[in-house]
Amino acid sequence: MKIKLISLATVTALTISGCAVANQGLVRDNSYSRTQNGSLIGGLIGAAIGATKSKHHKFRSALLGGAAGAAVGAGTGYLLDQQANEIADALGTGVNNDPLAALDPSKSIVVSKSDKYVKVMFRDSMMFATNSDRLQPSARNKVSKIAALLKRYPQTIAQIAGFTDSTGSYGYNLNLSSRRASSVANVIRAYGVSNTLYTKGCSYNKPLVPNKSAAQKALNRRVEIYLYNNPNDAVNPCI
Repeated sequence: MKIKLISLATVTALTISGCAVANQGLVRDNSYSRTQNGSLIGGLIGAAIGATKSKHHKFRSALLGGAAGAAVGAGTGYLLDQQANEIADALGTGVNNDPLAALDPSKSIVVSKSDKYVKVMFRDSMMFATNSDRLQPSARNKVSKIAALLKRYPQTIAQIAGFTDSTGSYGYNLNLSSRRASSVANVIRAYGVSNTLYTKGCSYNKPLVPNKSAAQKALNRRVEIYLYNNPNDAVNPCI
């Protein structure tokens, strides 16, 4: 019976995730891994719950539970896919999950997504002048795009993290990275965003590359914005 329930939930989940893929023309990125993964997991959990609630109609309860769970899971995954594509479009780029993208100095903005969050990485050179926490005009325009998305998704949580290179003391860079993260958050709030915002300074923790040259240090100076639909999915961006 357990094997039948799992098979049933899997079919249900894949069927519903297939419905989500049918709408892929609405967005730029068509991978929809979050939609499919969320649908599958939701279907399995829903089927298990449905089966345990009815001793006499386990098959029917599992079907209904699997369908409901898959729908919820697919909805959560689709929301992440949708947000990633919307913000990528607004910033004039695409969704790029290649880990090497962050190491390409020609890419001043990298939008990526995982099963739990959407991440937007802004290269420091386009954001702030040296040793400054004041956003440059072009950067304010880019951050306003984030604010516009958050206003459309008021339940989305944003976590903003600042990173520096290793020039200077750890304490100095911790303060600078914190102020830069707060500066981005303040600009977002200035657009009337009511979403929950968190800021964190990471100093020169979690470098993308060793801080051995000017070019490498430039890659490590950055601001990252994480967008979550579930507060339990939050990560520590500094480690």
